Amino acid sequence: MTLRQPNSRHCFVCGLENPVGLKLHIYQTEPGVIEAEYNAPEHFQGYPGVLHGGIVATILDEISGRAHMGDDPAAPRFMYTARLEVKYRKNVPIGQPLKVVGKAGKTKGRTAEGWAGIYDQAGNLLAEASTLLIDVPQETLDMTNLADLGWKVYE
Repeated sequence: MTLRQPNSRHCFVCGLENPVGLKLHIYQTEPGVIEAEYNAPEHFQGYPGVLHGGIVATILDEISGRAHMGDDPAAPRFMYTARLEVKYRKNVPIGQPLKVVGKAGKTKGRTAEGWAGIYDQAGNLLAEASTLLIDVPQETLDMTNLADLGWKVYE
């Protein structure tokens, strides 16, 4: 089972109309597990040949939360990150295919735990993060009008 998750218009990570964004396409491969492929361009480097650590953290943050989103694009579980703990194990290269995996952890009420990792082509874990996530309050985001966000599955 592979299910493509929706993208939005302007999100830095998945926004397809964000001219400076990452434009990740994210897929649910099983309930609570998501994956994305990414090849970081040169303009996101920190040191030559190395993806900037802030971008690494951003990807891990997004992917760990997306693991809790569910498989109904019309009723996603949007969450804020309350805590993000990143472990940079090895340099994350630019210009090479990367695999990003996110996994949903325990849920308790409005909170949940998540995990995400970035792997190189050989399957080596380059960076990982654990997150504590909190549901976006209903009054903050009008879930009845997700079209305004451009929230949909793009072909």
